[in-house]
Amino acid sequence: MALSRRHFVQRGVALSMGFAGLRGLLSASPSMAAVLRAADGAGYGPLVADPLGVLDLPAGFKYRVISAAGETMDDGLIVPEKHDGMATFPAPDGLTYIVRNHEIDSDIGKRGPFGPNNERLSTVDRARIFDPGMGDTPALGGCTTLIFDTRTQALKGHHLSLAGTMQNCAGGATPWGTWLSCEETMALPDRRYSKAHGYVFEVRPSMTPGLVDPKPIVAMGRFQHEAVAIDPVSGCVFLTEDLADGLVYRFIPTVPGDMHAGGRLQALMIRGRRTVDTRNWEAQTVAVGKPLEVEWIDVEDIESPNNDLRLQGAERGAAVFGRGEGMWKAADGIYFACTSGGKAQMGQIWRYIPSPHEGTPGESSKPATLELFIEPNDGSVVANADNITASPWGDLLVCEDAAHDDDNDNFLLGVTPDRRVYKLAKNAVSSSEFAGATFSPDGSTLFVNVQGEGKTFAITGPWKKG
Repeated sequence: MALSRRHFVQRGVALSMGFAGLRGLLSASPSMAAVLRAADGAGYGPLVADPLGVLDLPAGFKYRVISAAGETMDDGLIVPEKHDGMATFPAPDGLTYIVRNHEIDSDIGKRGPFGPNNERLSTVDRARIFDPGMGDTPALGGCTTLIFDTRTQALKGHHLSLAGTMQNCAGGATPWGTWLSCEETMALPDRRYSKAHGYVFEVRPSMTPGLVDPKPIVAMGRFQHEAVAIDPVSGCVFLTEDLADGLVYRFIPTVPGDMHAGGRLQALMIRGRRTVDTRNWEAQTVAVGKPLEVEWIDVEDIESPNNDLRLQGAERGAAVFGRGEGMWKAADGIYFACTSGGKAQMGQIWRYIPSPHEGTPGESSKPATLELFIEPNDGSVVANADNITASPWGDLLVCEDAAHDDDNDNFLLGVTPDRRVYKLAKNAVSSSEFAGATFSPDGSTLFVNVQGEGKTFAITGPWKKG
């Protein structure tokens, strides 16, 4: 059975300030009251209403908008809308690179980088646009690179860095300082598009404006990609798929660090159990906090035009996940979110701990483990976890995307290592999702997007020490 809120509290899995209404009910139980007090100690205290009605933050924190859709960048192009996944990297002179996705396609009415009618398209080298489209209708997704000074909290520059892709949702940072940007689409060539989509692209940040070579990493498969995380020890790449019956994949590169040199694509399977439904929609198939041993099965026909890679994998025994989204490498494993997991379909967060022999025959003797980290089944605790990141002090930060309800509030949440959940920020301006949460390399600044507003925020305050 799915965990009830009371059962969830008793197990001490995930608590939040959203339990305020239960305090009177639970006050008769000293042990449970103590658990709630412990939950109150997580995070940074209650959120304070923003007088400008933009972001509610805890006392002592402040924000500024550093980039907004429609602004003109250093290359003369326009900041596209629908900001999504991001990561940061050290830049020269103590500056910070931020590489940011834009989850848009080629609809002319959307705010893309080339202007409302693509009038600035002529200023760009067409060879650097992955899909120039049919005529003057290129795919409008891609990435921008921002250059930020955390010492002065000032934006120093920004430019378009990947062009001609579609629905660039999430992705992941590599240990060698690049960003892997994922297309969350399976679009095929048609009257608008000249190429198939559904790939991963690599973006190396640069101080100088210019577009990267838009070369898809074909060996990572063509499917509805969401996010990526890399195990720096083995070089293995892990990938999520944003579909209600998606899989979790592993890419073993032939040459670690060179994604274009080829490799093997595999799907995650629970060891000794075929096609496990991890979503827990009908029954609690997977219990919270119980490690499961993992094995991997090879996936064939990785560029299938039929959008059926996941179906091939499930038929061979791969585990099924409910909308795999954000993924991040933390100190104690690789975490990923499943937006529609759990009986209430409010989301799950999983932790994968790689084998010391990850990606080699030796892993069979000491396999990796997968653990359902939290599954609250309560929208006041977690409502549709999406992008995630690891904080310098050891907590996860989770972006909510409760877009199914226009009246729903979206929060930026924290999750402690002992599974308590707290609220770090509230989108007070709209019902749009948070996206792309990521810290600067020096740990001083949290960057996050409010997608529907097309804005990137820099948040500073009394962060805990890692």
